[in-house]
Amino acid sequence: MAALTLPAGTLPAIRSFSLPGAILLLVALMVVPIPAFLLDLFFVMNIMISLAVLMVALNAQKPLDFSAFPTVLLFATLFRLGLNVASTRVVLVHGHEGEAAAGHVIEAFGTFLIGGDYVVGLFVFAILIIINMIVVTKGAGRVSEVSARFTLDALPGKQMAIDADLNAGLITPDEARARRAEVSTEADFYGAMDGSSKFVKGDAIAGLLILAINIIGGLILGVVSHQLSVGQAAQSYILLAIGDALVAQLPSLMLSIAAAAIVTRVNSKHDLAGQIGSQFGSHKTWTPVAVILGLLGLLPGMPHFVILPAALAAGATAWKLREIVNRPAPPPPAAEPIDLSKIGWEEVTDTMQVMLDIGYGLVPLVDERRGGPLMGRITGVRRQLSKELGFVVPQVRVRDDINLPPFTYRIIVGGVVIGEDVVSPDQMLALDTGQAVGKLPGKTVKDPTFGLDAVWIPAGDADAATGAGYLVVDPGTVIATHLNQCLSQGAAELLGPDEVQSLLDGLKERAASLVASLCPQPVPLTTLTTVLKGLLAENVPLKEFRRIAAAIAVAAQRTLDPEEILELIRPDLGPLIIQRLCGVREPLRVMTLEGQLEALLGQAVRSDPGKRHTIEPDLGRRISEALQRAAGPLIAEAKPFALVVQPSIRIAIRKLVRNVLPDTPVMSFFEVPEDKAVEVVAVIGAPEALAA
Repeated sequence: MAALTLPAGTLPAIRSFSLPGAILLLVALMVVPIPAFLLDLFFVMNIMISLAVLMVALNAQKPLDFSAFPTVLLFATLFRLGLNVASTRVVLVHGHEGEAAAGHVIEAFGTFLIGGDYVVGLFVFAILIIINMIVVTKGAGRVSEVSARFTLDALPGKQMAIDADLNAGLITPDEARARRAEVSTEADFYGAMDGSSKFVKGDAIAGLLILAINIIGGLILGVVSHQLSVGQAAQSYILLAIGDALVAQLPSLMLSIAAAAIVTRVNSKHDLAGQIGSQFGSHKTWTPVAVILGLLGLLPGMPHFVILPAALAAGATAWKLREIVNRPAPPPPAAEPIDLSKIGWEEVTDTMQVMLDIGYGLVPLVDERRGGPLMGRITGVRRQLSKELGFVVPQVRVRDDINLPPFTYRIIVGGVVIGEDVVSPDQMLALDTGQAVGKLPGKTVKDPTFGLDAVWIPAGDADAATGAGYLVVDPGTVIATHLNQCLSQGAAELLGPDEVQSLLDGLKERAASLVASLCPQPVPLTTLTTVLKGLLAENVPLKEFRRIAAAIAVAAQRTLDPEEILELIRPDLGPLIIQRLCGVREPLRVMTLEGQLEALLGQAVRSDPGKRHTIEPDLGRRISEALQRAAGPLIAEAKPFALVVQPSIRIAIRKLVRNVLPDTPVMSFFEVPEDKAVEVVAVIGAPEALAA
């Protein structure tokens, strides 16, 4: 016989229809009369669902393993209440016909479980209601409320812990996203459980009210409509009403136990049975139990034949557990031979782009349990740089390197060391900013960020150093400031195609047409990345990415060469560059080249078709020295300025001065708006003057 196969897409269609179908069934149970045999089927299905929910709750290792429980609890409660409505209709309409009128399940619960005595049934139902509503449901509701409150209060701390582990390199970005999702789901789950506990409590109250309605309504119908005596009506209707109530109350009790088991669970690698078994599986627990039961069994008047066997069983359990503990461990399996020639990719690759290696003596600076401030400072540096540069700065992985001296740190970007220095973790660094008076005892060094004269001093001398005009900072601030400078200067190395794609995705939400006209046609992603890296290399941030993208889209109509695109868009970005150098009403301080020198350099550039822009070394050295002499007073007074030259030689001059004046923007005349006031602070002379 050929195997039966379902068409593709049948199972998903069945799943998508099952939930709406179940809702329609619930509505039908409440409004449409159903025969007794269907009522039996639905009662058995209700018990089966409740047992399944209870088993899933008991086998869950942590509450989130059954994250659908609040919704399942809602639908299970609605299903049971729908059955109550349907069974009430059957009991009141056909109750005078006998005990089997409402189906065999209700008959069995009304005759077998309580012996056909409705008085006994009333007391049994009352006890079940007390257990369910007063003990289980109320306790579970209180635990749900407290758990929801504590989970929401702890949410910010858990998020900060995830960020700290991510910054320290203890987890990957994917693991961080998974943990954040789990924390968010946990908060949602306990919030939903807090509300779901009201369903369980309301279900118990509804069961009590439905029983009362069935009893009162049955007595009235039996006496008035069917001319039964009060005793006959009570025997028929009350017995059926109690059977109906017990059939509904048993699944309700199981769901209440499941809810209590879920909200009282603690995360463990075992299910509930395994967790309890592992914690009770100690001979130190059962030995005192056996001794105490043995002493009780020896007292006069005690039931010796009951207590002494129990003591013997506890003693046997303790002896067996002790034997298991003292049993020698089996020999470990033979280890597979190690292939020393085999090298894994994890040994030679590192997915983190930015790393901070520290010697073992600096580990306390990153240990948050000991108050280490460095991790928080690094997060602050990344956040501030991301705002300034216009894209998300990659994570910084902090790791201890035993090959480094104990107090040395090293900043690495893309596998290249771009910064390194030594700090003293138990001291403070006093910086001489030019206003200090007198000398401080201590180790004299140079500040790694600004190159200022500095002294490492004991922490107790910080106040005295501050009073003497020194700027005193802690070691964590020294490293974080140095990291900030290195990442700012190497911002171009932090930008890659993934970051550029993220910029495009963000811009697409606001300017979809602009993005569609830019990338991938006519500008490939690699070309766009090269252009943006060129802007960052010249300290032009990407905060105004929409303006930059629009300028690139226009320039791409003329050329796709990254260097030419960069020169074409700079006039449009001139105001962005200038606003970093002076205020709106301040003049722009500029340095220029003397006309003859510019003409000479322009001729050299025009004769260089390979775009090497080579300037004669001796002339280049003299130009650099002249620029440094002219810029010295401005730098000392912290007055920003720009070097403005002809457009044809801008790239050549930028390549010449980027090592001696890396923070000085080199602009062409076209990049300075016509309405911007300009103050010429220095003119670098003609070649003859330079030679002199």
